[in-house]
Amino acid sequence: MGCSIAGIIDESGKRFSGEEIIRSIKKMFLRANGLGGGFAGYGIYPENKDDFCFHVIYNSEKVKEDTENFLRHDFNILKSEPIPTRSIEEIINRPLLWRYFLKVKQEVRKRFYEMTEEDIVMRSVMKINDASAGAFIISSGKNMGIFKGVGYASDIGRFFRLEEYSGYCWIAHDRFPTNTPGWWGGAHPFGLLNFSLVHNGEISSYGINKRYLEEFGYKLTLRTDSEAILYLFDLLLRKHNLPINIVHKILCPPLWSEIEKMTQKEQDLYRTLRIVYSNALINGPSAIIVSDGKIMFGFSDRIKLRPLVAARKGTKFYLASEECAIQEVCSISSGIHFPKAGEPAIGYLNNK
Repeated sequence: MGCSIAGIIDESGKRFSGEEIIRSIKKMFLRANGLGGGFAGYGIYPENKDDFCFHVIYNSEKVKEDTENFLRHDFNILKSEPIPTRSIEEIINRPLLWRYFLKVKQEVRKRFYEMTEEDIVMRSVMKINDASAGAFIISSGKNMGIFKGVGYASDIGRFFRLEEYSGYCWIAHDRFPTNTPGWWGGAHPFGLLNFSLVHNGEISSYGINKRYLEEFGYKLTLRTDSEAILYLFDLLLRKHNLPINIVHKILCPPLWSEIEKMTQKEQDLYRTLRIVYSNALINGPSAIIVSDGKIMFGFSDRIKLRPLVAARKGTKFYLASEECAIQEVCSISSGIHFPKAGEPAIGYLNNK
């Protein structure tokens, strides 16, 4: 049956409780087995909206101390605190869960003048996660955070008290792992800077995608193909500054048989993208939702081996594996859309 994914964005920027996305993902609990669930929320830290926020999983206090010493080299730590949780019987063997609000030090920006602040943050995230010493940065963006762990998504949501948060965009995942372990760092969403991603399926192109990303300095340490998809979005959207419609054509291009029937101009475009970005193409049954806080973008594989449903009502745009997850939080009699195979479904903040 596979995992379940869901997402809600209010395109007007109006914030709403995390309770809504918990209810949506819970409706599809039969698609999961309790070995991983999680959420990403945008707009949840308005008082620190200009600061980078790191959500970190630690295996021990010693690892936490060492990691904080490392962070102080490059960042001013404005706030350090445990991520609020409540006791949930179903959530066991929990690690230390901590969050930091950070600013890149001025002297670091001057020293690495050829790098953006985002590049400096990415470098730190990759170094810490690659050390495999028991510290994992699970989100590192601004005015957003990822909350995930081992358990059903609805239990994870209650554990992290997400009903107490308000955000204008939420995405969620309930996991049914088949070939990767169920552990706190391996649950979805995966995050880097402001990007977060949830994925239902399996990427058969993981090996070549991984080698391609490593050429650009990415370190894939979380042992899952979904991490590779996330970094491809960061590479193409942030580093290569490509528009989202071109990124989609790179990751999920038409079949060659379809390209041959296009106009000459269209053929030239797709052939060029296939040649230049051949190692970024993703293969395998999948449905994906990704957000950077400005858009919420969903699509399925080229023959739609994993389901995806979209809907719009008022200023809200919805994505989910099943229609029932949308109807659970917003009764809709019209406007339900079933995107075709490989077809994108996009919600834009402020309709831009």
